[in-house]
Amino acid sequence: MKDKHIINLIENAPLARLDEAELARVRAHTSNCSKCLSAFQAAQVSSLLLKERVTAEFEPTPFFQTRVMARLRERQAANDGWAFGRMWRAAGALASSMAAAVALLAVFTFVVPENQVTSQPVSSLGYSAEEVILDQTSSLDETSDNQTLTTIYGEDEPSR
Repeated sequence: MKDKHIINLIENAPLARLDEAELARVRAHTSNCSKCLSAFQAAQVSSLLLKERVTAEFEPTPFFQTRVMARLRERQAANDGWAFGRMWRAAGALASSMAAAVALLAVFTFVVPENQVTSQPVSSLGYSAEEVILDQTSSLDETSDNQTLTTIYGEDEPSR
């Protein structure tokens, strides 16, 4: 009995898409079935309401448009006012990590060398590293590799 009812036909497609044969079948069935007649009438009312709603135009009030436009201008002014802030938000993590790296390098540069102990003062050797390396007047025979390395790195302490 359910196969003979047209409710499935009405629910599956809008009334505007039904062809003439389907509409004739619906009209023939609704003349004998009050349940399907009420469903068909509800579908017709729904179709009319949807058509009316689609054709209706909605215009916001001028006050609403003024408020929205004012809010957009406020946001734009706030964003344009502080360009450095936008840049900081975009690259904040990179700039923070670079600042941390600089601070770490400064610590290694200024704190760590104070803790290192030189093995022999340069003045006790009789010549400085600049004299050995930069003195172009002396011949290579006068300066040995051992003297150069001793001047730069100092003498190793004898192993015990």
